[in-house]
Amino acid sequence: MPPHFTASRRAAWLLAVAMVSLSCTEAAAAVTTRRAEVQRHLKKLNKQAVKSIKSPDGDIIDCVHISKQPAFDHPLLKNHTVQMRPTFHPEGRLFYESKFASKRKLPLQFQLWHKNGRCPENTIPIRRTKKDDLLRANSVENYGRKQHRSTANPLSAEPDLLNDNGHQHAIAYVEGDAYYGAKATINVWEPRIAQGNEFSLSQIWILGGSFGEDLNSIEAGWQVSPDLYGDDNTRLFTYWTSDSYRATGCYNLLCSGFIQTNSEIAMGATIYPISRYEGSQYDISILVWKDPTEGHWWMQFGNGHVLGYWPSFLFSYLADGASMIEWGGEVVNSEPGGAHTSTAMGSGHFPGEGFRKSSYFRNIQIVDESNTLRDPTDIATFTEQPSCYDVQTSNGGQWGYYFYYGGPGRNSNCS
Repeated sequence: MPPHFTASRRAAWLLAVAMVSLSCTEAAAAVTTRRAEVQRHLKKLNKQAVKSIKSPDGDIIDCVHISKQPAFDHPLLKNHTVQMRPTFHPEGRLFYESKFASKRKLPLQFQLWHKNGRCPENTIPIRRTKKDDLLRANSVENYGRKQHRSTANPLSAEPDLLNDNGHQHAIAYVEGDAYYGAKATINVWEPRIAQGNEFSLSQIWILGGSFGEDLNSIEAGWQVSPDLYGDDNTRLFTYWTSDSYRATGCYNLLCSGFIQTNSEIAMGATIYPISRYEGSQYDISILVWKDPTEGHWWMQFGNGHVLGYWPSFLFSYLADGASMIEWGGEVVNSEPGGAHTSTAMGSGHFPGEGFRKSSYFRNIQIVDESNTLRDPTDIATFTEQPSCYDVQTSNGGQWGYYFYYGGPGRNSNCS
């Protein structure tokens, strides 16, 4: 303490020192609490592995026994018996009688981790969550969850209001009937992400309920999300919610809910290879459908690779069926510097550029009440700002119903 201080200044100085000391103590306590929360959550998410595989991209894939996966942390799944295969496959056939269900090998390097190994039977591959993943989240409990309603509502009379939450879309959709699944083949790109808190994805939405707080959604496709994964790699993903993203659901296996049965595909893992502008095109096929016997929603990747299911009790409206299907792209526009983001959707090129330049969804279908895959009718399109991201539909030939979509974001017509 300076010797020339008066008694009053000395008291004020001592008070300031005490406040700084208290502030430092509180900060240290907050850091300690945060570390403890991170460790608890890592322990909850990262189940004991039978085998672990180091992926060339830095991921660690843990092969976890199917009965030990995160789904079974859900209180309603404590005594659940895993249904290893759906009862019926779309087209009305018993699943085990279908040639479609025969064992088919994936391409050797469909996911990057496949280069270094595979998981044994009776296990499922789970991308290990790292400490840095949790520290990027605004809170430990929010890691793996969307922070805002992000489903396009093409029936809104005021689409500009959708920009309030920063999400923008270019989609094709059907509504006005009961739907029991959807399918599409999507080519895979690695779109540019302008800000770490933004993402770009291409997916199928299976929707039930209104667009209020009761929205049910099952989502599957590919995404680039630096905030979620810590890099710009293109990754396979799923999402679900039963209350419009408020308190239920998550990406991949980052909460209890989705039950995985497949030992070959890791949710959240890097897809490889990807399409190149004016170069080779690579696509993935995704089918989501409701088992008419058990009522669960199943997901299939490619030709016969069933990944697992969302139990019907997770949902309210989707326990019966969907009221809308959407296919297309979504980005987060955080408006950096007050201007529209330059985060790309799809290939980053507009639909008019066509094949090998623009992104596409082809062979889009819905599953009807007879559990049959069929072409959709009355397809409509929606985008909030076509000068930023657009969509164009067509049909015919081997591609059936298809559309090109996407765009660069900020450009001379989109600011």
